[in-house]
Amino acid sequence: MPTIYDYSAVLNNGQEVSLKEYQGKVLLIVNTASACGFTPQYEGLEKLYQEFSGQGLEVLAFPCNQFGKQESGSDDEIKNFCDLNFNISFPLFQKVDVNGDNAHPLYQHLKKEATGLLGSQKIKWNFTKFLVDKDGKVIERYGSITKPENIKDDIRKLL
Repeated sequence: MPTIYDYSAVLNNGQEVSLKEYQGKVLLIVNTASACGFTPQYEGLEKLYQEFSGQGLEVLAFPCNQFGKQESGSDDEIKNFCDLNFNISFPLFQKVDVNGDNAHPLYQHLKKEATGLLGSQKIKWNFTKFLVDKDGKVIERYGSITKPENIKDDIRKLL
């Protein structure tokens, strides 16, 4: 049975990264967008990262243009937007699909391991968050309306 460490993804700068590099860390994996009503959550994600990265938290952002075409820019434009507006310091990956036939294999895995409401695997919107423990087990899925600061207690328990 595959684990999260069996996958790799491409950073915004074009470098491929094996998720094995994050083994032993708590991960918060988020599909993001620059023109969404939830985009201000980047600020909360950065605060979580600043507070807990020294204790072993990694926030991994995966831009996605599947919801209202709210991430239509190039990878460079997305990075510039994040730098200019939120000064994020956590890893930003290249744009991916999270649903459908072309969904990134990591997201196929996440959705199987932590289903949504009524067992649905489909991601409903931007800023859906997946919390993964130090052993690579997907612990929880949070919808878009869950603010990053409301996940703090769950992160603390896993650290």
